Amino acid sequence: MDYKYIEQLLEQYWQCETSLEEETELRAFFMKNEEIPAHLLQYKDLFAYQQLQQEVRLGKEFDMRVLAEVEPLIVKAKRLTLTTRFMPFFKAAAVVALMLSLGNAAQQTFFGNDKLDYNYDAYTDTYDDPEVAYKEVSSALMMLSEGINKSQDQHFADSIKAKAEVIKE
Repeated sequence: MDYKYIEQLLEQYWQCETSLEEETELRAFFMKNEEIPAHLLQYKDLFAYQQLQQEVRLGKEFDMRVLAEVEPLIVKAKRLTLTTRFMPFFKAAAVVALMLSLGNAAQQTFFGNDKLDYNYDAYTDTYDDPEVAYKEVSSALMMLSEGINKSQDQHFADSIKAKAEVIKE
């Protein structure tokens, strides 16, 4: 037999350049030929293994074992009543009622001691002289106006600085 041709086929096989027919020739050579040279003997097990593995099939007991391991999914239908459908709304209503109750309790605790006086006739003025009251109110409003103007000026200055920094960049 021409061992040189087999060696060329093996070289093509290792480079993944053989066709299916050439691979079949290699398998046939290594399976049927009893007189294989020593340098090609190392490849005999590879091609014999491929041939043996093509003949191995899974038996029916394999399918039965797999099916026994895989249990079918059991779906139980849950019966929904009107009460179970509205349960989230009941819970929300309970939370709202609880919050209102706590709010009322807190309001009674904080303001329970203070009696509200709605008798406007019992109120008295702080100042007897209207001119002194006017001066006090005017000075308080002037202080408020100065504070607002200062904050606006500071805000304006900060915005100009920020714009200047953006322009520098």
